[in-house]
Amino acid sequence: MEELARIPSEVEYASEFRYRNPIVDERTLVVGISQSGETADTLAALREAKRRGARTLGLVNVVGSTIAREVDGGIYLHAGPEIGVASTKAFTSQIAALALLTLKMGRLRALSILQGREVVRALGRLPELVERVLARAPEVERIAERMMRAQNVLYLGRGYNFPVALEGALKLKEISYVHAEGYPAAEMKHGPIALIDNLMPVVFIAPKDAVYQKVVSNVEEVKARGGRVIAVVTEGDTGLAKLADQKIEVPETLDLLTPVLTVLPLQLLAYYIAVRRGCNVDQPRNLAKSVTVE
Repeated sequence: MEELARIPSEVEYASEFRYRNPIVDERTLVVGISQSGETADTLAALREAKRRGARTLGLVNVVGSTIAREVDGGIYLHAGPEIGVASTKAFTSQIAALALLTLKMGRLRALSILQGREVVRALGRLPELVERVLARAPEVERIAERMMRAQNVLYLGRGYNFPVALEGALKLKEISYVHAEGYPAAEMKHGPIALIDNLMPVVFIAPKDAVYQKVVSNVEEVKARGGRVIAVVTEGDTGLAKLADQKIEVPETLDLLTPVLTVLPLQLLAYYIAVRRGCNVDQPRNLAKSVTVE
């Protein structure tokens, strides 16, 4: 949103938003993201934003849900019922929907028609590219076989792919019960680097984007300390592939859409590790599909 529409944007935990006296007014748009449309803290945050005069937008999957009814406008994901507790298709659909929202806002402001068409074409190609990533599932399964006994895993990414590191770590925790941390790759030196040894896999999300060379430097730092590197890389990337112990390739796309592709191997990795560890993938312990209480 900041890059294409030039609108200052903040990402907030809904559960924290209304407890910190947020600075929002009638010139603020607050977007609530919820698969179920019933998430208690997201609903409460949206109500607080409305109380302060902000416009609200809901990005939900369930038609007619509470958030969908209460917001000023919204986008339905139409991803179909999300059966598993650990959302996967809803996550990728949310990225696509946010990209469309950004495209609309950008075209209303500074984004040229040529830039807009480039984003639209890239979005149109995503289904084909997703199929190519999913076809690599057997490769991910082989990596899972080698990782299934790990007790700790570190996920690192930069720029658009830092949140993908968070998602990869979350999925591993949720369905495999393996401790995992997602971190900005550059922040590794400020603490997590102390954990790195030959027993701890480090997963890098490193497509050829604007911060690629910086991530390569981070990979070299991990290798210098004996770490095991699994890298999600762009197809044909031989440089990083030589550094990594194992690699998973994804097709090339626009930087802002890379998360749709790079997150898929990480979701598959969590799935295959969970299956090998005998975990219930669809109904992980202690988790609920929709968190309706704070």
